[in-house]
Amino acid sequence: MDMNNRTFWRELPRARTGLIVLALSSLLLAGSIHAQVHAMNSPVLLSSASAPADQTQPKADRIPRGTILPVVLRTSVSFEKCKAGQILRSKLAQDVPLPNGSKIRKGSLVEGRIVSVTPNSKGAGSQVTMQFDKLHDAGQSVPVTTDLRAIAGFMAIQEAQTPEEAPNEGSPYNWLPTTQIGGDSVYGVGGKVMSADDTSKVIGKSVGDGVLVPASVKEGTKCRGEMDGNGSLQAMWVFSSDACGTYGIEHLTITHSGRTDPKGTIVLASNVEKLSLRNGDALLLRVN
Repeated sequence: MDMNNRTFWRELPRARTGLIVLALSSLLLAGSIHAQVHAMNSPVLLSSASAPADQTQPKADRIPRGTILPVVLRTSVSFEKCKAGQILRSKLAQDVPLPNGSKIRKGSLVEGRIVSVTPNSKGAGSQVTMQFDKLHDAGQSVPVTTDLRAIAGFMAIQEAQTPEEAPNEGSPYNWLPTTQIGGDSVYGVGGKVMSADDTSKVIGKSVGDGVLVPASVKEGTKCRGEMDGNGSLQAMWVFSSDACGTYGIEHLTITHSGRTDPKGTIVLASNVEKLSLRNGDALLLRVN
């Protein structure tokens, strides 16, 4: 055996050892990289210290007093048959803008319950006491205290959504003017909203799912205008800026709106034996 062959056989074990070490190093490196990638792609439970502020702070903190919540009832309420404890469900009819630039989405559930029922007795009329005190938004349940600014029947809502004139050829239906519940005029989607008291005064704008106008107060009514400096544009859906009271529901009165003690407790009264709030009626709630 010549010198080169002897050197080859002598060095072969060292070469094998080096290859094994190199292979093991490669496997360890690949495993480390895989673990890092897996950690990046896997859901991680954040501690309260590292979680984003929006996830740890209650959303109720972002809903200032005076915020209007226009809702449509999704539960019928019979003054004759309803009972204390009955769950009330309603849904937001329009996106509700918030001061921080976010919004409560249209369709969010606003939940309440019947607190007590006083049946009609000797012509005194019946009363139903209720609360709407829970908002379900973006997967969170937020406690709220609300009072009742206005309530409208389904037919009044339909009238507010129906244009005052027939469309001309080529005129989009949603560009035609409509009249809000309470008298404000709306000039089509994206158009101006004019005051019922002064038809030359622009008070807000129409958006795709309703209107944005400031809450105002009409002389002689019990509703409030601006609260705590919150004079920003509010989501009023089909209601006027100063809408207050009952519309299109005969024999119904608001005897306690929930503005004063007991706050958040709404009392509705009927002077007839049989009266119902229907699925599709609308309430203009306000955060108290």
